[in-house]
Formats: sequence, C-alpha cells, structure tokens
Amino acid sequence: MDEKTNAYLRLLERVERSDALDGVVGAVGPWARRLVAREPVRRFLHGEATGIPVHIVAKDMPFGAWFMAQFLDCFPDEGTRRAATRLVGLGLVGAVPAAVTGWADWVATGRGARRVGVVHAAANGVATVAFAGSWVARVNDHHRLGVGLARFGGVVLAAGGFLGGSLSRRRRAVDRRAARVAVGGTAG
Repeated sequence: MDEKTNAYLRLLERVERSDALDGVVGAVGPWARRLVAREPVRRFLHGEATGIPVHIVAKDMPFGAWFMAQFLDCFPDEGTRRAATRLVGLGLVGAVPAAVTGWADWVATGRGARRVGVVHAAANGVATVAFAGSWVARVNDHHRLGVGLARFGGVVLAAGGFLGGSLSRRRRAVDRRAARVAVGGTAG
C-alpha cells in the first residue's frame, strides 16, 4: 500500500476507535433497530434471500442520479439544464430508501463499524442537504448556485461513499471468515 492509502486506513481506524461517537451511536441505535424489528423486514433488508443487502442496490440511485446531473452540468444548453435538475430531484427521492436500508444494515454491525457508519451517514446527510439546495436553486432559476451546491455535494458524497465502501468490504471479510469457520476452517 502506498502512503496515502495507509493514511486513509489510519484515519478509518481512528474513527473506529473514537468513543466520542458513542453518544450518537447510542442515540440512533433504538431508532435504527425499530426499522428491522420485524423478522420478515429484517431478512428482506439484509438480503437473506439474495445474499445482497438492499442498501447495496438502493444507494446506486441517488449516487448515479447526482453524478449524472453533474456530468450534464458540463453542457450549457437549456435541455441539459432541465435534465440535470430532474436528476438532482430523482437523487433526492432515491436518498430516502438508500438511507433507510443503510440504517438497517448498520444495526447488524459491531461497535467500530457503527462509529464509521454514523460518520458515513453524516457525510451522506450533508451531501443530501447540498443536493436539496441545488435542486431548489435550479428550479428557482439560480443555475450557477445549483451547480456549485451539486459539486460540493458530490465531493462530500464521494467521501461518504469511501466510508460506506469500507463498511461493505469489512462485511464481506467477516462473512468469508464466518463461512470458513462454518465449514471447519479457522477464523484467522
């Protein structure tokens, strides 16, 4: 690994160990657990039938819509402006199921991952607010402001995405270890 990757991993480890986040983790825990209190809902959201948690798919809608809107912002004509505005709105609609399914996954994680998860959720929340501001600016004919807010939101969304990716990667590693143990191997 190069020095930058190591710096990112060191930062991630600091977040995982930060007990300063435990107050937030404790505050949102009961609410998030209510999302998956019913077994059929939990099994569906955690992807037990498919092996793929619903959040893995649901997060693609806002992410894709918002980044495509930013691509369209590179073109100055009125048609692409309207399309970009619509994509920003579509991303806002898609952010709701992405957030709900993300919190449902969060419940099934350990303390370190929950700490990373609340930072991931906070980053995505800031990005969502930025894109909401972008949408409002665009529909009120303040296109430049809308583009600027979308660019800011895109940077924050990418940072949140890295955190989410680390959570997903960790889950796969835990699942692989559990599978090895289940078939008679060792966890290490």
